[in-house]
Amino acid sequence: MQQVQEISVKALAERMQSEDNVQLVDVREPQELEMASIEGFDNFPLSRFSEWGEQIKTRLDPDLETLVICHHGMRSAQMCQWLIGQGFTNVKNVAGGIDAYSVLVNPQVPRY
Repeated sequence: MQQVQEISVKALAERMQSEDNVQLVDVREPQELEMASIEGFDNFPLSRFSEWGEQIKTRLDPDLETLVICHHGMRSAQMCQWLIGQGFTNVKNVAGGIDAYSVLVNPQVPRY
């Protein structure tokens, strides 16, 4: 199992401000998104893998930097492992997830 690279929530905020082309993936459930979300993330709920798993390479670019977030970082780490297995070359897990983002970057994002 390959070690997944991580990016801090502060580095994530900086990346989102830059003009760099980056893919943002949120693997949380739709009801979680209703409680708290960050603009710019595409939602690929892990529980609905069967609905989007086959299309991942047409919906995302395997060579583009891909940052993956969930609530605390566990599900996004699983997604990172899977993306790497699908041939994605630049995948990073957002350490601490949206909860850490709310605490350290933007308190406007609700915690749950």
